[in-house]
Amino acid sequence: MDEETEYRIKRVQAGEIQDYVYIVQKYQKQIFMYCWRLISNKQEAEDAVQDVLVKAYEKINLYKPEVNFSSWLYKMAYHHCINIIRRKKVQQKWKFRLIAQDQSAISPAEMLDRQLFNEPLSRALGKLNVVERNLLVLRVFEEKSFAEIGEILNKSPDAVKKKFARTKIKLKKWMSPKEEELCQNYNVLLKTKI
Repeated sequence: MDEETEYRIKRVQAGEIQDYVYIVQKYQKQIFMYCWRLISNKQEAEDAVQDVLVKAYEKINLYKPEVNFSSWLYKMAYHHCINIIRRKKVQQKWKFRLIAQDQSAISPAEMLDRQLFNEPLSRALGKLNVVERNLLVLRVFEEKSFAEIGEILNKSPDAVKKKFARTKIKLKKWMSPKEEELCQNYNVLLKTKI
């Protein structure tokens, strides 16, 4: 963690709440992108970021410098997103039972979400469980080290490496060779070193 962030955290912990603005500005965009990749919905990701940053502020006195602040924040975001995903699954079950889905009324935001998350890699990612998808998002898109991911997931770096390797193999099985060629993100994923 950089010295400026550490300094600001100590000031916020000492009651200088205006210094939290620096922390929000520094981490808001990266936490948003992380949440969006996990949740696959822009509006829900925006809401999640606000919730996570408020929760982090409320619990900042529990933060200990032995752990990287970024990892602490990502862990909080991960658990928040898991809860959103679980809630969405329950809501989806009830929605399909109660109402036939109307395909004619698609909002522009939904169309953008479908375009962003409808490429072959996104469909394959959708088949992964939340833990596997989170691991890929942290490693590939967020470019976190295995040590940082281990901190976030409470796992050893070696366990994270093994899970990442197994997840890449599983993802490769689900994509056809033609889809692999068309998918830019897939090539980035495969080149990600273990």
